[in-house]
Amino acid sequence: MENCFVSTREIHLYYADTDMMGVIYHANYLKFFELGRTGLIEDLGYSYVAMEEAGYYAPVYDIQITYKKPLRYGDQAFVKTWVQYNDGIKTIYGYKIINGNEEVCAEGTSTHIIVKKDSFKPTSFKKAFPEWFTKYEEVKMK
Repeated sequence: MENCFVSTREIHLYYADTDMMGVIYHANYLKFFELGRTGLIEDLGYSYVAMEEAGYYAPVYDIQITYKKPLRYGDQAFVKTWVQYNDGIKTIYGYKIINGNEEVCAEGTSTHIIVKKDSFKPTSFKKAFPEWFTKYEEVKMK
């Protein structure tokens, strides 16, 4: 993570995000990953909406998450996101959810592929979005 571009977004934690134990419900971390991924894309000058308008989606192919420390309502939290791997077919984003003390609360990855909107047929990210692919190559983890 140190040798690549990292996007940081603040996460707003709401009481409704908590579970019966008073901690942020585990599935909400997937929304935080999405917040981070969208933020990274925007920081690099691209838009998921523009991808859809061009006739493509980037669905989740795989997701991994490890929970290390609970977040609670009232905590300050941030998601750090980077491109961990990019081969022209799939892109793997890396994530760290940290609290206000910079302690890692969760970390993980999501793997995405590009599919045509009308058929859901997989296609090459490198061919569909060559400039975007090249930017990811420039900023990805080395």
